[in-house]
Amino acid sequence: MTFAAPLEAKSIRFRARSFVAFTLTPEAPLDVWLESLDRWVGNSPGYFAGRPVVLDLNVLKPDVVAIEALVDLLGQRGIRIYAIELDGGTELGAHLPPVLVGAKEATTDGLLQPSRKAGRAEDATPAGDTKAAGDIKAEAGDLKAGDLKPASDARAQPKDAKIAAPDAGTLMIRSPIRSGQLIFHPHGDVIVLGSVASGSEIVATGSIHVYGTLRGRASAGAQGNTAARVFCRRNEAELLSVDGWYCTAEEMDPSVRGKPVQAFLDNGMLRIAPFS
Repeated sequence: MTFAAPLEAKSIRFRARSFVAFTLTPEAPLDVWLESLDRWVGNSPGYFAGRPVVLDLNVLKPDVVAIEALVDLLGQRGIRIYAIELDGGTELGAHLPPVLVGAKEATTDGLLQPSRKAGRAEDATPAGDTKAAGDIKAEAGDLKAGDLKPASDARAQPKDAKIAAPDAGTLMIRSPIRSGQLIFHPHGDVIVLGSVASGSEIVATGSIHVYGTLRGRASAGAQGNTAARVFCRRNEAELLSVDGWYCTAEEMDPSVRGKPVQAFLDNGMLRIAPFS
């Protein structure tokens, strides 16, 4: 006589996990806000591609029909809404993104380990994660980080400058940034002591300093800081940007490829110049 062995029941594991998302906060009049968003996206096409975006509607407070129309309009612009923030217990249909409550503003202090609060990061986050993020809020004629203090003044670094201890608004990353990583620092400059791999991205409200090879994307002055700059020891960047004005690898002059360069705004135009 044979007996079937009992099947071992496998338990279902549930885990909590946190992610950082960009937040869009529409304001009235909506058509003006959308025009501002279009101008910003026009300067940085593909910026929101593949990124989680939360739609904060607590300022606009539209009805369900208006929410459906707004989500559709943003989708036409390549902006996929993952969730909606809206107080008051409004019931949305299953065809709309879910409503989230209790969100907290992402800050450097809140996302980095306690030992890194002095503006230093020992390691970059795992692929796909971000260091810090803030609300992205469209104002009249500009897309700025919402509810953030103005970026610190970005000054050009002297040729013989040495790596000094960063101030409280500076994020220092001592390890290389791997492909797929996004570093977003809403409170000042970013200093990377290693290299930045292709497929990664750094976004800062201040300047960006890369002491290795820059192969990914670097966007400085993200909060409207026109004095911000991008510095790198070796330029192999996929994209360089200051205050939303950008230049891709295909558009760069061959004379600035593979060399130490700085990118900055000069009379409203983005310039990429070698330096030694």
